[in-house]
Amino acid sequence: MFTSNPFAEISAYIAPAIMQTFVIVMIILVVAGTLFDVLHKRSAEYFFNAARKAKDDGDREVTGGEKVGLAVKTVASDVLTSSEFCNPHRRIAHLLGMYGFVFYLVATIAMVFGYASTGAETPSIWPFLWYLGALMVCVGGYWFWFFIRVDVAAEGSSPFRIVRADLFILSLVASATFGLIWALLQLGGIGVWSNIFLGLYLIATVVLFAGVPWSKFAHMFFKPAAAFQKKVGVANGSMANLPQPAGRTSAADRDRHSMELLKDAPLNMGLGIKREKPRHY
Repeated sequence: MFTSNPFAEISAYIAPAIMQTFVIVMIILVVAGTLFDVLHKRSAEYFFNAARKAKDDGDREVTGGEKVGLAVKTVASDVLTSSEFCNPHRRIAHLLGMYGFVFYLVATIAMVFGYASTGAETPSIWPFLWYLGALMVCVGGYWFWFFIRVDVAAEGSSPFRIVRADLFILSLVASATFGLIWALLQLGGIGVWSNIFLGLYLIATVVLFAGVPWSKFAHMFFKPAAAFQKKVGVANGSMANLPQPAGRTSAADRDRHSMELLKDAPLNMGLGIKREKPRHY
């Protein structure tokens, strides 16, 4: 099952050129939607202004070598391992969805553009990555949707409550789910149902890539830039107008506390509100 290229199977009645055109259109929709998001929300202008302000407010100039190091650290920490998530369950679910989507997307492009013709011998790695990626998206997506979302886990809201911000995760999970069901039904020779789920798979995929201006899809491009800018702000001392971390090693740090009781308090004062999970609904 995991070595069968589902796109080669349907090439008997859908020309590879049509499938390739569909993929190209999806890529164009992502680029156009991201550009629209940048212009409409003025994200690029915000980042440039924030970078300029951080440079003006900084205590020192960050060298080019330091910026390269910070960029590498951003990729290794914030992008590849999602270290900004304090909740380990959410971090794992996010990593499953992120890497699953990458595997799913790359394998789709490879199979559609390289091995979509009838009788083409597809290297087993591509179907395996496609199925694995789709399964990872489903596991991470459904885990997040039903058990990790703040309004569900902490506020007791119904997991079936949907708002516009949910467009990305729902369309992503739907695309992976319908794609898996379509591939399995097609492999089993169940023609009518496989065609139905193929249609659902295509609709969910179009919503995923065409809905960029109304979803959090473009967030994956802005997030690394924001993380990098934050690290630059810490390096040059601007700290985004936030106070420097208290080291409690100098009188100036101790005197920053307005309460006399906290001046000599230890830096690590326990779990605080993290002592129990926020389930007070």
